[in-house]
Amino acid sequence: MGSEGLPPLPKWASNPCIMGIDEAGRGPVLGPMVYGCLYCAHSYQKTLSTLKFADSKTLKEEKREELFENLKADESIGWAVDVIDPRELSAKMLKKNKINLNEISHESAIGLINKTLSMGVLLTEVYLDTVGDTEKYRIKLSERFPNIKFVVAKKADSLYPVVSGASIVAKVTRDRALREWTLDETVEELHRSFGSGYPGDPQTKAWLKDHKHSVFGFPSLVRFSWGTCTSYYKDFVEVLWECDAADEDDNGKTNKRQMKLTSAGFTSSKKRKSEEIESSSKGRCKFFQARKLELLSDF
Repeated sequence: MGSEGLPPLPKWASNPCIMGIDEAGRGPVLGPMVYGCLYCAHSYQKTLSTLKFADSKTLKEEKREELFENLKADESIGWAVDVIDPRELSAKMLKKNKINLNEISHESAIGLINKTLSMGVLLTEVYLDTVGDTEKYRIKLSERFPNIKFVVAKKADSLYPVVSGASIVAKVTRDRALREWTLDETVEELHRSFGSGYPGDPQTKAWLKDHKHSVFGFPSLVRFSWGTCTSYYKDFVEVLWECDAADEDDNGKTNKRQMKLTSAGFTSSKKRKSEEIESSSKGRCKFFQARKLELLSDF
């Protein structure tokens, strides 16, 4: 592993190990969702319970930061994170074959387990907070990793120190990501006073209202697939775009189609058919005709 630029595997990692997995930022309308994991040798559990880890939501930011730095310095602990960009969340939740938030969460947790196993860590037990149906989630994980015992429980971050530690990893990583977030947009009025990012936060609501755009929707920090955003759609303009492909009707007449773009850039499949508007013009769009551009499927 050293040749890959990874740190050498500690000796304890070849002994039976436990892992805790938890997330931060599942509910906010702004910013990434972060999954974090913490793992250690099974024999280190008693020591782990003395490190004062707790559900990150019950700790002040300064305490979370302190605990995170402590666990990073502890050579008997390993950790990793998966930071899921808000654009990725929205794209998956709004694509034709939608991927819901529970599925995204499951795949993130599975990814962290795979990553740890690929490093050579001997995982024998994994503890997680429930996402969706508790037993179905446990079965899904057990079928994927038959050599690992899985414990899936509600409020796991307050029950198991290894999950509490993972909770701190995830929460501190998300907090830092938000503080250091680079806003891609260059609008002069764009500011960072967006509050907690949770839908019920008045400061977050005010930020969304101030930063919506009638054509382009919201800045890339926003999870525009969230229901919180739908109340702002009434202020957006209707956008029509011409399909590049030409259709022929029953009389052999060629028509271009125009599609209405709604919901901050996406039209649902249920609405799409009813929102198609036949245009009376023939052939390809003049823009493409004038430039002698053709649609190619092969080069």
